[in-house]
Amino acid sequence: MAYAATAGESLPSITAAPGVLALQRALVWLVGASIAIVFIEPSPYELATLAASVIFFATGARMRLVFTPLLLLLFLLNLGYSISAVAVMDRPNVPSWIATSWYMAITVIFFAMVISEDTAARVDMLRRGLIVGAMVAALAGIAGYFNLVPGGRDLLTLYDRARGTFKDPNVFGAFLVLPALLVLQSVVTDKFGKAFRSAIVFGIISLAILLAFSRAAWGMLIITSGFVLALMVLTSRSQSQRSRIIVMALVTVVLAAALVAVLLSFDSIAQLFKERASLDQSYDEGRFGRFGRHILGAEMALGLPFGIGPLQFTRYFPEDTHNSYLNAFMSGGWLSGVCYPALVFVTVLTGFRYVFVRAPWQPAYLAIFAAFLGTVGESFIIDTDHWRHFWMMLGTMWGMFVAAERWKAADSAQA
Repeated sequence: MAYAATAGESLPSITAAPGVLALQRALVWLVGASIAIVFIEPSPYELATLAASVIFFATGARMRLVFTPLLLLLFLLNLGYSISAVAVMDRPNVPSWIATSWYMAITVIFFAMVISEDTAARVDMLRRGLIVGAMVAALAGIAGYFNLVPGGRDLLTLYDRARGTFKDPNVFGAFLVLPALLVLQSVVTDKFGKAFRSAIVFGIISLAILLAFSRAAWGMLIITSGFVLALMVLTSRSQSQRSRIIVMALVTVVLAAALVAVLLSFDSIAQLFKERASLDQSYDEGRFGRFGRHILGAEMALGLPFGIGPLQFTRYFPEDTHNSYLNAFMSGGWLSGVCYPALVFVTVLTGFRYVFVRAPWQPAYLAIFAAFLGTVGESFIIDTDHWRHFWMMLGTMWGMFVAAERWKAADSAQA
């Protein structure tokens, strides 16, 4: 709380008492930390965002006109889902699925409004919260996998894969990527003491991702790490800083490779790693495999303006869509099918515009943008439409878009 009261300002356009600012920033930290605990419903994240929303509105948060396109796309997306759900509302889990979708939309607006004000301090508190939450989830997953907690293996693993404080190993692994990127930035830029501590945290989170045995999470960590390091080199202010980032990145790669080599010396890990690393999984191949379903589902969606309703895809195919863009068409018809990719790719294209804006929160922005971009790609092979951290990143980016414009305007006025 003391840190929250004294954290750096970033063109705050609201005036609030120090105690109110401290409370607001502490709530952002709490929301960031609680997003890592979602194996129960309602999860601590739902309760934290609800409480934070009430307090922020009571203490001056306001909706900005610039968020109108975001609000409209979210409304139309969920309107499509709701219309398509009418015919199947009596079926299991459909009402809760619709309610969750609307709630995720609300969290997007919440993050956009919150991060657009007092941006540097709030982004830093969100970063800190995410790292703490990731460490809790990662340690839980590692402890469960190695059976370090009596009776914890059944709770903290699934199909011999670490899931930590999540219901699914794939979501667990994907969530950890953003905190890993935030810590990696510290490893390659901070002084030795802090960089060493961050390297330990990065190693723990990376180990948890490995033990989740999620091919998508593995690929995401590798690709987004390379992407964010490349962006950091391109946006660095000096040659010495660029050189440090490159050298530390190479050292990190060597240490990570050594860690993987040690882990693969254990037969149980090596066997599951070999199985999961294979690109010819049985559920991916064939007419009704993952990619076959994508083609058949797309052909089906073209003739169904109102879709088939949420959670109904398995009535026609052996498994779920495993493609968020196809799922939008099937669950919400053409309205949701158009609005979902429009929302996602407008955010991506807009995101590239702000990569080189030298705002105080630029490093965190690069990490969030890289992780968001990775999740957008992953959405082609898995259903990410109810991943809480995906919507958190989307809302946070829109908040930083607005803050960056305000920053550029103030910077130009001072020049």
